[in-house]
Amino acid sequence: MNGPTSLSVCVRDAIACVRVNGRANFTSSVDFKKLIQQLQEDGCTEIVLDLTECSLMDSTFLGVLAGAAMKCDAPRQNGPRCVIELFHPAERILESLENLDVLKLFTVLTDAPQLGAFERVSEGETTRVELNRTCLEAHKALMKTNPDNERRFKDATDFFEQNLRKEERKE
Repeated sequence: MNGPTSLSVCVRDAIACVRVNGRANFTSSVDFKKLIQQLQEDGCTEIVLDLTECSLMDSTFLGVLAGAAMKCDAPRQNGPRCVIELFHPAERILESLENLDVLKLFTVLTDAPQLGAFERVSEGETTRVELNRTCLEAHKALMKTNPDNERRFKDATDFFEQNLRKEERKE
């Protein structure tokens, strides 16, 4: 599937499976980030991303994913740590994760859990401030994982910082 990204989720007990369909990019990153945060707040300790129908991930989406994995791995005051696992990622996605040195944050699964019916996640309203902040945080997360990523994303983070300041002044 190469069209717009759609997200769907199925939760049972402390396990969630999130299907990412299409091109996972910056336009879907805010909804994805909110979904993962909500699942973590709801006590999910295992989040499986079903990437069977995900054709690619841009750097913003990869950064949101890496940031979520780092947050999962950090000690939590309100309960156990969680893990984010990847089911059936395309070779192109695996290469991107490896090149950015973030594949180590995930376990790649050969089987996805069978939890039940999936519900489509509705797209929320995203402001330009929210989008620029998410893009900035995502690229900073990638920079944090590997010093080589600092060089790669310095210009992007400068760009998003400038845009964020400009958009915040408009509000």
